Amino acid sequence: MGSDGSITIRQIEGYRFEIDFGEAFPNLAVDEAPPYGSGEGPFPEQILVAGVTNCLCASLVFALGKFKQDAPGLAARSSFRVERNAEGRLRISGIEVGISLAAPANSMPRLGQVLEQFERFCTVSESVKAGIPVTVAVRDSDGTLLK
Repeated sequence: MGSDGSITIRQIEGYRFEIDFGEAFPNLAVDEAPPYGSGEGPFPEQILVAGVTNCLCASLVFALGKFKQDAPGLAARSSFRVERNAEGRLRISGIEVGISLAAPANSMPRLGQVLEQFERFCTVSESVKAGIPVTVAVRDSDGTLLK
């Protein structure tokens, strides 16, 4: 994977959008949860949490592989909380990720070393924890920069 990435998002209707990841992948329909949207696709908070969870799982597989361990059947379940901040705006206030290995711990030598380091390999969760700078530009249909 290169160091840069991009996606394109187009509004379908209301709060429903289509995410285009490029030619290599199918588009993904997303929507806000009711009462704003109609829930016809995952909503942004779910996508963020899915990215965190997927990255942590991949990082665990990577770390296990460094120690010649295999991780078939690894699974994860995540939950998150959305609460209002001091300004009354909704924010994700916490993400909890539970990962299950398909093998007993005693069958995985050096598992302690793996568990000690695998989270640091996760680009997404470590970036979210640190706070990712986000810049936003808004242009009108003529390309005039509005913000």
